[in-house]
Amino acid sequence: MAKKTPKAETHAFQAQVGRLLDIVANSFYSHKEIFLRELISNASDACDRLRYAALTAPELLDANADLKITLSINKNAKELTVTDNGIGMTHDELASDLGTIARSGTSEFMSHLSGDAAKDMSLIGQFGMGFYSAFMVADQVTVTSRKAGDDACWTWRSDGKGEFTLSPTDSGERGTAITLNLRKGDAEFLEPARLRTIVKTYSDHIALPIVLKDGDKEDTLNTASALWTRPKSEINSEQYTEFYRHVGHLGDEPWLVIHNHVEGKLEYRNLLFVPQSKPFDLFDAERKSRIKLYVRRVFITDDCQDLMPGYLRFLRGVVDSEDLPLNVSREMLQNNPLVAKLRSGLVKRVIGELRKKAEKDAEAYASFWRNFGSVLKEGIYEDFERRDELIGLARFSTTTSGDSFISLADYIGRMVEGQDSIFYISGEDTQSLRKSPQLEAFDARGVEVLLLADPVDEFWLPAVGEYEGKKFASVTQGGLDLGKIAKPEEKGEEEKSEASETPAGVNDLVALFKLTLKDAVKDVRTTERLTDSPVCLVAEEGDVDMHLSRLLKQHRRIEETATRILEINPTHPLITSLATRVGNEGASEELGDAAYLLLDQARIVEGESIPDPSAFARRLAGVMQKGLAV
Repeated sequence: MAKKTPKAETHAFQAQVGRLLDIVANSFYSHKEIFLRELISNASDACDRLRYAALTAPELLDANADLKITLSINKNAKELTVTDNGIGMTHDELASDLGTIARSGTSEFMSHLSGDAAKDMSLIGQFGMGFYSAFMVADQVTVTSRKAGDDACWTWRSDGKGEFTLSPTDSGERGTAITLNLRKGDAEFLEPARLRTIVKTYSDHIALPIVLKDGDKEDTLNTASALWTRPKSEINSEQYTEFYRHVGHLGDEPWLVIHNHVEGKLEYRNLLFVPQSKPFDLFDAERKSRIKLYVRRVFITDDCQDLMPGYLRFLRGVVDSEDLPLNVSREMLQNNPLVAKLRSGLVKRVIGELRKKAEKDAEAYASFWRNFGSVLKEGIYEDFERRDELIGLARFSTTTSGDSFISLADYIGRMVEGQDSIFYISGEDTQSLRKSPQLEAFDARGVEVLLLADPVDEFWLPAVGEYEGKKFASVTQGGLDLGKIAKPEEKGEEEKSEASETPAGVNDLVALFKLTLKDAVKDVRTTERLTDSPVCLVAEEGDVDMHLSRLLKQHRRIEETATRILEINPTHPLITSLATRVGNEGASEELGDAAYLLLDQARIVEGESIPDPSAFARRLAGVMQKGLAV
């Protein structure tokens, strides 16, 4: 019985793809040549994947072992074809990889579009959309591919307007050929000189020959050597930038380039980059390293999580080892002592380069810290061995630093007389923290306070405890003694003596508030930490910090936050007025409402929810009504 020939299939693109293809085809008009960079980059990756697969299955290379990328010109048909003899794709891979854009990243890509063509263009490679850039210059794209080790060959074809077809074809060579039917007006991409310029500009770093085939003529357009193996003196900044974009799938320029050749007991080369801006996946829950591992120029994996710690996951680049076995598998990399040594050397190098940058150019380092400081601080908590070095790299916003950052060494150098602790306050964002009433007494005494707005701060601080003999102390903790720190001499001795006395009736007001609020607070007491606000909430000494407690509750690690202490400013006009009323009238319903209103006010200032909004609204309306009636 004759074998049935598979029929051609027509498929609809994934939802939203039509709109995305329209954006890609029409919004990036001034950067059309980028399509060739992306197709060559994909072809290079396909060859890398084949080389890795052939380590354990050498038959996959068959007779075609010389990997290369070929650009073929057909001026009569107005076609440009990009061919590689790499791993190739199956029917299902063509349908899934070319039938969806960035797969699960589609919505993420859409959310990042800004309307700025140059900026949006940089997202193409970052979101795995390089292939679709072909529609900027082509009104039809045809992909013919045969997977290494398979006999079946398939052709994918689309005009980018909503559908694509898949059909079987005569068995071709292993790999993938992408043919672009160029649009009218894009004939420049059939000119050898233009293609040579594009390849030299964007793809000279590709470690495979990129061959231009024009009729019977063939010409290799690139250097075809791994960039990281070349001396620094032979590489310019443009070449570094293009390699960074290729290996990191990012569109900006590198903030820092770390290029080294290490010899000795362990020999390796590294070409690592720190981005100028945050990659979109920086805070992905998996915290994956994005470093590609090579062994003697052969790609092994981009998923070796033992190669770089999670707190350096913003790095992009390659590491090429001379000492790992060429047939190493991803499984063998785990707990490999050579990988551990390699990791130690790389981390030491990266930290050293960051330290140099921080010392030489504080302004540039501040831009790095804004992007990646919250990630680097994870290492203070996780990496005990390098904790001191990482703390030295840490920078902080403070109540007096404005938009600048300071180091802990700077902070200690600026401590006022009588100060023996490093004070900090933690919360959701620095702007809200600057307005916290807990800071009033510190501001009055000229004491600088660290403003900590990263969730990781709540974890590394308890682990560290102190820095250079100075303990970390939260300003929201009860029991802080500011008596050793003198206020600026703004008052005479007699005035200060009078101000230090508790106004009449305040102790009675405190007692009334305790009876009224009962279990809603742990205690009610007067405080010297407030100067302008009537009340604030603080945690009892030894209790979990208030911000950490809220975080734990949000993530359902605890059911309820601990009750707090309500501290009262005995010199505030509202408090003295209430104290006078207590002395004249004793307890009343209005004073009870005032106690709850002040407690809810303190909760609001701390960013906490009010347990009974209806009661709060009723009490507030009552106070306003009586005030307006006077």
